[in-house]
Amino acid sequence: MSKTVIIQGSSRSHGDTGKVVNYIASENDFDIIDLSTKTIGHFDYEYKNQNDDFMGLITDIIETYDTIIFATPVYWYSMSGTLKVFFDRMSDLLKIHKDLGIKLRGKNMAMLSCSNSDDLKKGFNMPFYETANYLGMNYLGDTHTFIDKDTINQDIKQRITAFIKAINEQIPVH
Repeated sequence: MSKTVIIQGSSRSHGDTGKVVNYIASENDFDIIDLSTKTIGHFDYEYKNQNDDFMGLITDIIETYDTIIFATPVYWYSMSGTLKVFFDRMSDLLKIHKDLGIKLRGKNMAMLSCSNSDDLKKGFNMPFYETANYLGMNYLGDTHTFIDKDTINQDIKQRITAFIKAINEQIPVH
């Protein structure tokens, strides 16, 4: 069985995205990495951020997990800035840490988004799908969730269950 991690890219560890991530982790044997607890600098072409948390974190992710689920709130019709910085820093793996970056090939990626309603705009998943393709990863799909009156309603729980089932069976869902 493959090992799965959820990388939570929210500004609030205990916000709506965190509630969904914790629900999923409680129902499955998935680890959680909360990016808001890490210090990750923005990508720069001079690679000045090599002493922040990124390289240690991405090395651990690559060496430990077969499946990576990125969880993000929807901020201004896009992934969170926290998660975008993480994605941008993967450029380090293409230039100065190629030996590590190549190990992403064949791993699985999926994406979970969360907002205040069931209104995700078409194309939100494109950066995830295209990044997986570029890195040689298998994109297993995505799902959108939302919190209703401070709870995860039954319809969303069913959506999450179907999403996790597809991930566990490594069946792409689009």
